[in-house]
Amino acid sequence: MIKNIIFDMGNVLLSYNPQIPLDLYCRSQEAKDIIRRELFEGPEWVQGDYGYISNLGRYEPVSRRVPAEFHSELSACVKGWDVCMTPVPGALDFCKSVKNRGYKIYVLSNADNSFHDYFTRFAEESFFDGVMVSSDVHMIKPELRIYEHFLRTFGLAAGECLFLDDREENIAGAAAAGIRGYVFRNDYEKIEKCLLSK
Repeated sequence: MIKNIIFDMGNVLLSYNPQIPLDLYCRSQEAKDIIRRELFEGPEWVQGDYGYISNLGRYEPVSRRVPAEFHSELSACVKGWDVCMTPVPGALDFCKSVKNRGYKIYVLSNADNSFHDYFTRFAEESFFDGVMVSSDVHMIKPELRIYEHFLRTFGLAAGECLFLDDREENIAGAAAAGIRGYVFRNDYEKIEKCLLSK
């Protein structure tokens, strides 16, 4: 019996789309392509999720791979990439609905240290029964150990949890820990009808 619902953050509670800051801060397609590759798809992005470097700490190592003419645009993207983090339509209503029906709600997110600043655009962390951010525990999804650590931290039984994430590999990681998962596709209404009505 499902008693706990665990939410990923990016593209489940808050939209993540790096094209938005790239379009906002970069003046040319060349700058967009380079900064997308070196910042958003580079190793420092994952290092930030692990908590090995801060969000602002990404600038220096990434700048070594970006032409100097694009450094001001890179700096703007590092400092302001989270402009794209806006609430997913229907997410807060869903959270309130299931919470009112007695489910415990949690967040398990791969994110850097700035999570605790921008997440308030969705809700205060205290709205949830528990929040775990990868950079705080130096583990990331889909590693088995982060799911096990999450269950231990909050005293949850894997079989009583439903995990919503937009990435199949993260659902597979949860399944390895015994947690039922659902690949989220902007379909909160379907989830409420099909999964939580059982």
